[in-house]
Amino acid sequence: MVETRVLEDTHATDGGVPAPDLSVVITLFNEAATLGDLYRRTVETLEPGPHSYELIFVDDGSTDATFSVLERLHGSDPRVRVVRFKRNFGQHPAMHAGLVRARGPIVITMDGDLQNAPEDIPRLLEAVEAGNDVASGRRQARHDSWGRTLPSRLINGMLRRFTGVAISDFGCAFNAYRRTAVEPMLGSIGKQKFTKALVVSGGARVVEVDVGHAPRQGPSRYSPLRLTRLALHVLAGFWPQPIQWIGVALGIVCSLLALGLGAYGIVFWVGESNFPGPLFGGVLVLFVLGVQGFILALVGEYLGRIQRDVEGRPLYTIDREL
Repeated sequence: MVETRVLEDTHATDGGVPAPDLSVVITLFNEAATLGDLYRRTVETLEPGPHSYELIFVDDGSTDATFSVLERLHGSDPRVRVVRFKRNFGQHPAMHAGLVRARGPIVITMDGDLQNAPEDIPRLLEAVEAGNDVASGRRQARHDSWGRTLPSRLINGMLRRFTGVAISDFGCAFNAYRRTAVEPMLGSIGKQKFTKALVVSGGARVVEVDVGHAPRQGPSRYSPLRLTRLALHVLAGFWPQPIQWIGVALGIVCSLLALGLGAYGIVFWVGESNFPGPLFGGVLVLFVLGVQGFILALVGEYLGRIQRDVEGRPLYTIDREL
C-alpha cells in the first residue's frame, strides 16, 4: 500500500537506531550495471563525515539484477535501506516513497544512473546548511541530445512562469532539501511531477548550485512523446485556470484572423473572380481544430487526475522493503 504518512520527527529512531543527520534518496530503474559504483562513490564522499547518514534506494520495478545488488548492499551495510515496487510506477512516485521514509533533517535526492556525481553532495549540503531550504542542482555542460534539452528549456520556462521562482533547472533531480520544506508538499509529491517545483512554489528559500553532468549510459527513458506529456502535466498542475486562458486566447486569435482575412479579401480581392475564399477558410478551420486538439489533451490530463482520485488508486505498491 502507498505510504502517505508525514516525515518522522528528526529525533525519531528506527529499531533503536538514532535518526541520521542526512538522508540520501536514490531512485533506480534497471541500474544494476552502475549501482555498485554509485554506492562506493557515495559512501566514499560521505564517510569522512562529519554527518551521519542513511542511503534509501527505491527500486522502481527493475527487471534486471538491481534488487539482487541492493540485497547484497543492505546485508553488508546497515545504513542501506531498500524499497522495491511491484512494477514500474515512475520516477516521481519512487521519489515519494523515499521522501516519506527519510529520517534526516536534510534530504538529498538523486537518480541512480550516475549522470550526477555523488562527489557533489557536499556542495548541496553546504548550501542548505548556509540557511537555504532548497539547494537546487543546476546541471553544467549537459550531455543530452537537442531532443532532450530543447523540450527541457521549454518546460523550465513554463515552470519559472507558473511558480514565480527564477531557477534554471527544474528537471534536475539532484537536490538537497530541509525536511521542513518537503513535509507540507508530501500529499502532492508523486501525484504531481517536478518535486522541486512543488517545494519551491510553497515559498521555500532556494539557491542554485552548479553540479556536474555525465553522459547517460544507455537510451534515455524520456522520449519526445513523454516530454510532451510532461509539458501537459506542467500546464495542468502549475498553471491556474489554463482552460479559461486558452479559450480566451483562442477566441482572440481566431477573431483577429477572421478580421484580418476579411479585410484582406475586401481590399485586394473585391471584384476578382479568383478570390481564394476556400483556401483562407480551410487555413482558419485547421488552426481552430489544432487548438481544440490541444485543449482536449489538456482536459484529458484533468480527467485522468480526477479518475485516479475518485478510484483511490495508490501511487505505488510495494513488493519488498529492507
